[in-house]
Amino acid sequence: MCLHSVDDLRNMRQFYQTYMYQIGQTSSNEFENNILTDTFEAVIQKQQTLSSEFKLSWSHYQVLMRIDNINERRFYEIEATNLQWGVRELRRQVNSSLYERLALSRDKDKVMELAHLGQVVDSPKNMFKTPYVLEFTGLEERPSYSETELEQALIDNLQKFLLELGKGFLFEARQKRFSFDEKSFFVDLVFYNRLLQCYVIIDLKVGELKHQDLGQIMMYVNYFDRYVKTEKEAPTVGILLCKKKDDNIVELTLPENSNIYASEYNLYLPDKEVLQRKLEEWVEEFEEIHGNGKYIDKS
Repeated sequence: MCLHSVDDLRNMRQFYQTYMYQIGQTSSNEFENNILTDTFEAVIQKQQTLSSEFKLSWSHYQVLMRIDNINERRFYEIEATNLQWGVRELRRQVNSSLYERLALSRDKDKVMELAHLGQVVDSPKNMFKTPYVLEFTGLEERPSYSETELEQALIDNLQKFLLELGKGFLFEARQKRFSFDEKSFFVDLVFYNRLLQCYVIIDLKVGELKHQDLGQIMMYVNYFDRYVKTEKEAPTVGILLCKKKDDNIVELTLPENSNIYASEYNLYLPDKEVLQRKLEEWVEEFEEIHGNGKYIDKS
């Protein structure tokens, strides 16, 4: 008989209790009897053979099974599988509240798609999130910093920044220069999204967002659309990352259905409980209006 540590037994039992809906062909008694006699590896192997859905490592599931919200857990399981996240990447995305930030950036009737399909990037709005979390830059420890320093910190941590931006992003240039009307202009960061087949330009602001900032990025987007993108490519997307924004100014300045998005960024991991409460309130409001047929039990 192979002896297991108390922690091992607790983890294996929690795994079964969390994923029992996927282990429907095995009774609770059979599992709990075997779990005491099988080796640790044998138990995990049995669990993985019960369903084709168990494609991640045991270390991944140790992170996932501690997520109480079933919709959130399914989202991270889909994303970790599809994007081949390592355990460290998965833990960082959970701690940065990726699920809540994506959900709060969507129309309420689109929230459940995250739990069923993961993040589907089929429009600029679906790749957008708020806030963006840039804790990996290390700038939180500084009392002040410039836009140049923020830009350099993002370039120095480009792999992590690409992970934060999301699916399909490719880096093209920083301080991309273009000339128009005998004047030179510089775009902070230029990316390309291969899923949407469009340029994504990012302008950085370390202070409060002003309407002039929105006008500037509108000009950049218009230039790329007219002189850079090809006929086969989708319209350029502009993202203005700022320390603080006023939604009223954004709404008044930008035309309806524009391809420009303003979002705040944080230099620290957000308070997950606060974002969870916001999302719960959002879902409850939706259910009161439309009924709860589309939503899975949140427990």
